[in-house]
Amino acid sequence: MAENTPPNTPPKIIESKSDLIEVFARGCKPKEEWRIGTEHEKFAFYKKDNSPVPYEGKNGIEAILKKISEIECWEPILDKGKIIGLKCPKTGGAISLEPGGQIELSGAPLKNVHQTCAETSIHLKILSKIAEPMGIGFLGMGVAPTWKLDEIPLMPKSRYAIMKPYMSKVGKLGSSMMKRTCTVQVNLDFSSEADMAKKLRVGLALQPIVTALFANSPFLEGKPNGYLSYRSYIWQHTDKSRTGMLPFVFEGEMSFEKYVDYALNVPMYFVMRGDKYINVAGASFRDFLKGELPQLRGEKPTIKDFEDHISTIFPEVRLKQFIEMRGADGAPWAEICALPALWAGLLYDENSLNAAYDLIKDWNEEERDYLYRNVAKTALKTKFRKGTVANIAKQIIAIAENGLIKRNQLNSEKMNEVHHLAPLKYNLNNSKTLAERMLELYHNKWKGDISKIFIDAAY
Repeated sequence: MAENTPPNTPPKIIESKSDLIEVFARGCKPKEEWRIGTEHEKFAFYKKDNSPVPYEGKNGIEAILKKISEIECWEPILDKGKIIGLKCPKTGGAISLEPGGQIELSGAPLKNVHQTCAETSIHLKILSKIAEPMGIGFLGMGVAPTWKLDEIPLMPKSRYAIMKPYMSKVGKLGSSMMKRTCTVQVNLDFSSEADMAKKLRVGLALQPIVTALFANSPFLEGKPNGYLSYRSYIWQHTDKSRTGMLPFVFEGEMSFEKYVDYALNVPMYFVMRGDKYINVAGASFRDFLKGELPQLRGEKPTIKDFEDHISTIFPEVRLKQFIEMRGADGAPWAEICALPALWAGLLYDENSLNAAYDLIKDWNEEERDYLYRNVAKTALKTKFRKGTVANIAKQIIAIAENGLIKRNQLNSEKMNEVHHLAPLKYNLNNSKTLAERMLELYHNKWKGDISKIFIDAAY
């Protein structure tokens, strides 16, 4: 979803901390203007040998993006003359390119889940129509199941050339995060600082439950990796200064200012001047505010610099001028729609939000961290208090269902949004995540032949 910065606004120099607080406060919207923005990533592969698709070549990622740009609405985004994404000014949607060639749809801010699901379907149909003659397919999983890191080409996006070497210094799996993970995310609005605080707390506390529900990354380099959401495990070992569960959100009164303080403590990656990326990896934004950034000595940052900086922070729930829910693995077509349905049902009805808050309000930091660390391995079967994560998942789906009924957003067939939760209810009723079903296929029907996943799990 787009930020609320007016178009063609000249860069504003940051004059005080209140300017930074205002970056987030601008996101406050009345309930009637709340929207749902869904993002999803997928791996592109050549059907002939299941190998990753490079950027260059007549059947490469660049060629796919160029063909999409020929469709009405989509305008190319360039980096040093190379197309690295697309935007649709009419709707606010975008298509971006992740470091390992994962193609992401950043959906437009839409009124209901029916619309975001229709948007996803249109996007995947267009992508398939373009890619089919190229011999390219797409895989909806949390981690690339067979590829080694050195087999995956890095896309020609300037920021990635800065991020990759820095990540190797601060965590053992940063390159894996960049090149071989995919996720589904949903972006949701808030009405006030207090509303933001409650939604952020509910979102963070329940994010591990959602990770468990969407666990879909049990393979690495051709064999089981011992986890159900290896994507979650990768994120835990990427960069602890900019990822994780944000304990401060639950301490005292949460505010925009507290998130600003957190963001200022996260090391920087880059500063943009014109179309050039300046490598400042590891530098302090606080020094930048004082004009003491070594690479731009004497220069003070703009609001755009701060907005760029907060886009490089990757906690399980991220605050911008909306709230990003970031805990789900990449998913099959149907489950892409389940994620916005779940979170809209939980957070967009007041009674449901209160019920979700009541569920998590007495969880302590140790318990939240325990869930975050353990669902990667055992997902719904993770033990918690006197039950399991599956017990909590059933409760939050019931709360979400009530919230969606109250929203009463109907499609052309007079159906509300509840039916989009069906894949999650199926997982719970069968006590198996997607990852566990994939492992069963691997050990039985596939007889250990991991190449079958490029058929059974492809869009």
